[in-house]
Amino acid sequence: MPFNLTRRQALKLIAAGVATVSLAPQAVLSAPGRMVKKPIPASGETIPVIGMGTWRTFNVGDDEQLRKDRTKVLEAFFEHGGGMVDSSPMYGSAAAVMGFALERLGNHDKLFSAEKVWTEDGSKTREQVDEQESLWGIDTFDLMQVHNLAAWEEHLETLHEMKESGEIRYVGITTSSGRRHREFEQIMENHDLDFIQVTYNITHREVEERILPLAREKDIAVIANRPYDGGDLIRDLKARETVPEWAVEEFDCQGWADFLLKFLVSHPAVTCAIPATTRVDHMHENMKAGHDPMPDSAMRKRMIEHVESL
Repeated sequence: MPFNLTRRQALKLIAAGVATVSLAPQAVLSAPGRMVKKPIPASGETIPVIGMGTWRTFNVGDDEQLRKDRTKVLEAFFEHGGGMVDSSPMYGSAAAVMGFALERLGNHDKLFSAEKVWTEDGSKTREQVDEQESLWGIDTFDLMQVHNLAAWEEHLETLHEMKESGEIRYVGITTSSGRRHREFEQIMENHDLDFIQVTYNITHREVEERILPLAREKDIAVIANRPYDGGDLIRDLKARETVPEWAVEEFDCQGWADFLLKFLVSHPAVTCAIPATTRVDHMHENMKAGHDPMPDSAMRKRMIEHVESL
């Protein structure tokens, strides 16, 4: 089935230098040696399939050396063609550390900023957005999400007003709990959303049943968080096994970062995955996973079977 873009979406792609505007739904946009990009369904704007999370990793307080270390991680991210950086008021000093790093790197043109509103007080939406913008040192967030559905009705109403007035560019919701998937689906069904963010990795695939198909049906971009299950998954695999030879041969898989991230971003509904790291060498591994070739559906099934057999 062809992927039909509106005239506005097609113009956005053309303006970005993308010549092909008639793509299969699962298609990605890439060039040799460069990061694969996927379109945001709401606009046609493309973003790199590997982003960066800041949960735990950027919460380093005022420690000057750790802040400089995280700046090097962000620098490597941008050097490899990264775009989306995701944070939240829940993540302690992460936003302030991002501001520290961005001030030194000056790569705002490469940044796709994704933040969250995280307060049960539905009247505090604008106040919290302003606070986070100040910490990041930016004027406008690309994406503002309601974190874990906290006071989501009030926050979504205000965020849509802010989007309409140009104060933010995209609106989304997040959840990290399977217990709230039913409520999450209902919001997806009944509200205008540009993005959703959900927990998704090769050992936690509940969202494949209803949420990912619904996102495709409703033209909502999907961010996959906890791709390494908070780090436990990739540490366990590295300690026990090397990647299977067939993965190396079939989709140039050089390590478990490749394996786990390519599994996620090759899903037709997933727009971006956001692994988090404190190390530059791990950032290099993460970003390589965003390059072609990608596993097809049959290969993805084989990947699941292999991990489940370990």
